[in-house]
Amino acid sequence: MPVPQQALDDVALSLREYDMIVKRLGREPNLLELGMFGSLWSEHCGYKHSKALLRTLPSKSPRVLVAPGEENAGAVDIGDGLAITMKIESHNHPSAIEPYQGAATGVGGIVRDIFTMGARPIALLNSLRFGPLSVPRNRYLFHGVVGGISAYGNCLGIPNVGGEVVFADCYSENPLVNAMCVGIINKGGFVPARATGPGNPIMIVGADTGRDGIHGASGLASRAFEETKELRSAVQVGNPFLEKCLIEACLELAVSGHIVGMQDLGAAGLTSAAIESAHKGHAGLRLDVAAVPRREQGMTPYEVMLSESQERMLVVVKKGHEDGVHAILRKWDLESAVIGEVTADDMVRIYDGPTLVMETPIAPLADPPEYRPAGKRPAWLDRLQAADFSKLPLPSASWSDVLLCLLASPNIAGKESVYRQYDHQVIDNTVIPPGADAALLRIKGTSKGIALVTDGNGRFCYLNPHDGGAIAIAEACRNLVCVGTEPIALTDGLNFGNPERPEVYYQMEQVIAGMADACRALDVPIISGNVSLYNETRGEAIYPTPIVGALGLTENIERRCTPGFKRPGDLVLLLGDPTQDPATLGGSEYLATIHGKVEGMPRIDLDLERRVQRACLEAVQQGVLASAHDCSDGGLAVALAESAIAGNLGFTGNWPIAPRAAHPLPPQTGEGRDRGAPISLRPDAALFGEAQSRIVVSIAPESLPALQRIAHAHRVPLTPLGHAGGDTFAIANLLTLPLDTLRHSHRTGLDAALQPL
Repeated sequence: MPVPQQALDDVALSLREYDMIVKRLGREPNLLELGMFGSLWSEHCGYKHSKALLRTLPSKSPRVLVAPGEENAGAVDIGDGLAITMKIESHNHPSAIEPYQGAATGVGGIVRDIFTMGARPIALLNSLRFGPLSVPRNRYLFHGVVGGISAYGNCLGIPNVGGEVVFADCYSENPLVNAMCVGIINKGGFVPARATGPGNPIMIVGADTGRDGIHGASGLASRAFEETKELRSAVQVGNPFLEKCLIEACLELAVSGHIVGMQDLGAAGLTSAAIESAHKGHAGLRLDVAAVPRREQGMTPYEVMLSESQERMLVVVKKGHEDGVHAILRKWDLESAVIGEVTADDMVRIYDGPTLVMETPIAPLADPPEYRPAGKRPAWLDRLQAADFSKLPLPSASWSDVLLCLLASPNIAGKESVYRQYDHQVIDNTVIPPGADAALLRIKGTSKGIALVTDGNGRFCYLNPHDGGAIAIAEACRNLVCVGTEPIALTDGLNFGNPERPEVYYQMEQVIAGMADACRALDVPIISGNVSLYNETRGEAIYPTPIVGALGLTENIERRCTPGFKRPGDLVLLLGDPTQDPATLGGSEYLATIHGKVEGMPRIDLDLERRVQRACLEAVQQGVLASAHDCSDGGLAVALAESAIAGNLGFTGNWPIAPRAAHPLPPQTGEGRDRGAPISLRPDAALFGEAQSRIVVSIAPESLPALQRIAHAHRVPLTPLGHAGGDTFAIANLLTLPLDTLRHSHRTGLDAALQPL
């Protein structure tokens, strides 16, 4: 009998995929099997359209202990017998429907990925995207998401140490909420997410199971929004106080000797946790859904297996050690129940009491199809990339007013009103708090420190997907070296539209190719990540938005840098590309904010980027630099202003605004056009162009010879810009502003944008 289309729509399976299931099983699936296949074959769980592309990303280095896909998160060796685990994951679709709970449970889920492995969570970060704040719905989403992140993370006692908030039209009604968690563990202490040992009991721990979140993975995160479809029931509800108890209990279980494996119940709930654990352990399962504690009456086996109720763990216990596990769980006031056991065959048998309701091979469930459709370069891309900024009208406002406007724009303005809602000092590891290029945390008991950051630029990826992807990697790593750490590992959150559209798949291919090129150039692996597709509203896709979470390591935390100028009379210089090419206005905040345009051709020279980063890192580690700050959104003038504001110290700039770039960019990677044409005088390009591979540094005058030697050794341009001091901010004869005026614009811009019109 033909399967009803509505049944397939409920679990986001195509008719072709249904036919594949029938062929693999040799029969029609029952309703429970159909729901489980839909969840496990969803984009969220199965990575159908991205797995082939993800394999192209570099993921190896001598430090890598756990590579992508092996466990819940990646892990790297930091020496002294310690390892860092890290992962970023999206909760976009739930947050668009219920922003508070969607964001809160996103935090809860990523934290479980870390402590499931036996690692103690020590830091949270996030990366957020919203539509313009002039729209009331976007303000509602903003407040809900920030509130959910704050409430859940603060209750857990995990410091939220960094992140970013970006606004653009394409994110209206489809916000991006990417949460990152970092943990620390002894190198030999990893707990596998595997079910092994026939006869070993399987236990469910934590919250009772309800009907919340059913079809979250398949119906919500694996297709675009439908205005006519009610989706609130697919959003989970979190309990951070219960999760705090889970953290402590699971970490105690990890070292107790009582368990052989542990997995959290996240997307697809018990279905995903059980099937994936058994598949990784080359084992089978017998489960009894009647034994699963539940908070609602009349739940069917389908609802129990697909519920995404939060704060639940699956624990594989050594046979005979049940009492020891129960004792630890009782200590933390946690409920638990034995719901089955590991079997020797490759079958999952699900009972409802004495009744067998499903008997299915595990292999087909855990082996979704992979798709590699033909990407198609969007026809509109040529027009956008061909924009000629040498003919762009100069603004009628003064350059002082333009700078103040940019400093107050929501994308550049200070985010204190966001991160002061987060507890970033709890557990007393935070050395550099939010607001700098990257956060810096001490590793207690050692001289080491780790730096953490999230970064990404969807506008660049929209205009030049390949180089935009490379820039996302490069800028995240550049932020790490600015605080004095060596980039050693990355995690990525890849956010795109509908992959079945050729133009979107082209963006995916090119962005991931650019990211891979940058990883190879900078010699840093991607060890974990997440892909979120179908980010569209009413047929309009978001910008292709890769978010990069980056980890840096320093052996001596005392050798560190922050963005703020330190002393009057210090020299301020530009380490890196001093170009004033109008083409660097492409995709810039200046172009979008002042001219209302998103066009151009953002580009990067990865060889120069590598040399700039190595020079900066060496200069910090040798104690040469007083400050360092990545030059990115808003260009050089904004970077200088941010360093002046952070250091509460003025700046006088005296470098020439030249009619030609002193150092034209070398040949670029990826797609591009000839840069050999004459470059006209453009103060806006000099002030606000967003060329890559640039770091603003300040030094004591006597340190100049040392910095010159380092720059020369790495073949990096070094351009004098001016000096720090006083209470005004001035650049040549173009602009002069009181430092207090700069500070006011930067610190009040976001709050002003959040006010109802």
